[in-house]
Amino acid sequence: MSEGQDYGFDTLQIHAGARPDPATGARQTPIYQTTAYVFRDAEHAAALFNLQEVGYIYSRLTNPTVAVLQERIATLEGGVGAVCCSSGHAAQIMALFPLMGPGTNVVASTRLYGGTVTQLNQTIKRFGWSAKFVDFDDEAAVAAAIDDDTRAVFCESVANPGGYITDIPAIAAIADNAGVPLIVDNTSATPYLCNPIALGATLVVHSTTKYLTGNGTVTGGCVVDSGKFDWTASDKFPSLSAPEPAYHGLKFAETFGPLAFTFHGIAIGLRDLGMTMNPQAAHYTLMGIETLSLRMERHVENAMTVASWLEGHDHVEAVTYAGLPSSPYNSRVETVCPKGAGALFTVTLKGGYDACVKFVDSLEIFSHVANLGDTRSLVIHSASTTHRQLTPEQQDAAGAGPNVVRISIGTETAKDLMADLDQALNKAHG
Repeated sequence: MSEGQDYGFDTLQIHAGARPDPATGARQTPIYQTTAYVFRDAEHAAALFNLQEVGYIYSRLTNPTVAVLQERIATLEGGVGAVCCSSGHAAQIMALFPLMGPGTNVVASTRLYGGTVTQLNQTIKRFGWSAKFVDFDDEAAVAAAIDDDTRAVFCESVANPGGYITDIPAIAAIADNAGVPLIVDNTSATPYLCNPIALGATLVVHSTTKYLTGNGTVTGGCVVDSGKFDWTASDKFPSLSAPEPAYHGLKFAETFGPLAFTFHGIAIGLRDLGMTMNPQAAHYTLMGIETLSLRMERHVENAMTVASWLEGHDHVEAVTYAGLPSSPYNSRVETVCPKGAGALFTVTLKGGYDACVKFVDSLEIFSHVANLGDTRSLVIHSASTTHRQLTPEQQDAAGAGPNVVRISIGTETAKDLMADLDQALNKAHG
């Protein structure tokens, strides 16, 4: 591909980062299933280990298959670089790792995936970090929650499970004014529907397990760096601005400029945390991304059809899909997700918890799994599964109450999905 050419999304999702294999001419990116790489000589090895030359050392750090995926996701997101890792949860820790230190905090949205809430509310305490959870619809509360120890602001573009859309430009302005980076989890929207970096985000994280791969075969995560944040503007981020002892005093921001965060993620994050993506997972995700735009168009089309139909069903109390005119988040679609509100939403059922359980057990086409973003339509009762570790108050704040079912609409025939939902709803209500 020619440098400087303004290629369209559909072209980039197939070609970005990939070239015919120089050794064999293979057109599809090979799976480089290797642990280590032979150095040209001792001088070459020393240069690689001293970060004086870019190349392959050991597959915990870098791998050619994974490198193609990193460049492709970074290109689609409009970032300068990316680091892939073993899961979406790993990506969140990788994103926070260069920013945080003992006694520091992250200001996070209350509307997050349940596992993320647990990770931020419980697990990161082991590092001496903490999280403040705020309703991100209350911009004044977000600004008030940021203090001298805050090192990042965290939200989801399209929140799991309810499909709520975050006003990213407004939150980005608050974070920018406070001199801290905004991290946006773009898993549910994908770069096809939403571009957080263009809206002001500093970093974007993904569970590549979901829509990017799209076929439910492998787990993976990715952190995308916008390259736009000045890590030297304050003394809050010494991992990036101050001398690094492990590399003889090298300063990442000074040495690598806009790519400082990306290089830190590889040279220290993957080196020491070891949250490596395996090359076969990268291969599956690369193949999935080739059809991302086509799949997302069908996901959105089906979601709009099914959500509109569910909203009028006798056994349904409410539907949270932001694409519906009745949604309080509908006005944000045009700005944040101009190509559609995604395919994830929740349904509140009349009959409460018992009706939800019967409904889930009665579905035939929908798969009852702890995943989303598959070509297959998926369903789960969040309160008893993905959000089970949360308090009732946290469940309600996340939109995952006991009378709520999360639905991830796939790419099947919409008429078949509605028929399956209808028969399950009727069974759930006797």
